[in-house]
Amino acid sequence: MKCLIPLALSAASIASALSIDSQFHQQVPLENEKPTSSEQYLIELSPGETRYVSEEDKWELLRNGKKFMDITDNGHTFPYVETMAASVTYPANATHTKAVKSLSKNLSTKSMRKHLEGLTSFHTRYYKSQYGIDAAQWLHDNILQVVNASGAFDHGATLKKFAHPWGQFSIIAQFPGKTNHTVVIGAHLDSINMFLPSILAAPGADDDGSGTVTILEALTALLQSDDVVKGKAENTIEFHWYSAEEGGLLGSQAIFKSYHDSGRDVKAMIQQDMTGYVAQTLANGKPESVGVITDFVDPKLTEFVKEIITTYCDIPYTLTKCGYACSDHASASKYGFPSAFVIESDFEYSDKKIHTTDDQIKYLSFDHMLQHAKMTLGFAYEAAFAKF
Repeated sequence: MKCLIPLALSAASIASALSIDSQFHQQVPLENEKPTSSEQYLIELSPGETRYVSEEDKWELLRNGKKFMDITDNGHTFPYVETMAASVTYPANATHTKAVKSLSKNLSTKSMRKHLEGLTSFHTRYYKSQYGIDAAQWLHDNILQVVNASGAFDHGATLKKFAHPWGQFSIIAQFPGKTNHTVVIGAHLDSINMFLPSILAAPGADDDGSGTVTILEALTALLQSDDVVKGKAENTIEFHWYSAEEGGLLGSQAIFKSYHDSGRDVKAMIQQDMTGYVAQTLANGKPESVGVITDFVDPKLTEFVKEIITTYCDIPYTLTKCGYACSDHASASKYGFPSAFVIESDFEYSDKKIHTTDDQIKYLSFDHMLQHAKMTLGFAYEAAFAKF
């Protein structure tokens, strides 16, 4: 996620943080990591608005609530191609409620907590750090256990690492259906401390540890369906965990560029970035709800998402906006694929502790994350069997 109310950090507080965390000296840069002071990156701050910046400039933008795509590697401004959404018709109503609600019984807050505790145990998931690579490997191994236990590998499922030059890889789990029409469920696996990303801790519990474990939990429940496991669904389903979202949607851009270049037929992509924080919503007297983003998304797909929430969640949705390039769904849109984005609340009341050492599990609601898992499961199953 790429927006935060600016925070002040004094030199004294940095020094204090450094003195209490002995792990800081274990931070291992990659051998091919160049000094950030000499590097320049081409970023896009709004459609067509580009500039060259240093890496420190990136973190300064984060500190000031500015969102951007890093387009250094591809040079493509938004949108690179027009969306194919006009050719996609989504179901007007959920039609697999019996199957989905049966599968939903397998969703577990205990499991999500266990996975989130493991993911946040890494000092940081900064995409240029060894910690970031190790966290991605840990996540990959946990996904592997889930897919292997389901027997889906025997029916053509794959689990792949999508390599990136910065070191931390993205993860793609694919479950073939009867057609190559593809539905993507995404979250980003990296985290960042926007003050000193190579040094300070970044547990990233909400951003986006919550989304990461939410879609993993939904996948675990989805693979209790023999029809999905054995490839009897109409469409191919993919679960993505993106690297380097915090650096400017780098991982997701690389993936969706490759999908565009290879002619992949992605009918829908939904992103979940921050699914666990509700304290400010409740403190402001607002009802707990799922935030449905309405800007830089596909309207028809978003209508389908609203139907899914209404059918499968125990709480309502609220419509909200998050601005340009606020998460990885924007990469799908950029390369012509219909995308949608849901978040934990109205954007106004979303978690302001992100990108700091204080983005911790203790502030999150696993019951709220369960609602997102129900929505994800419902979306995945309904889209898997839809005839686009």
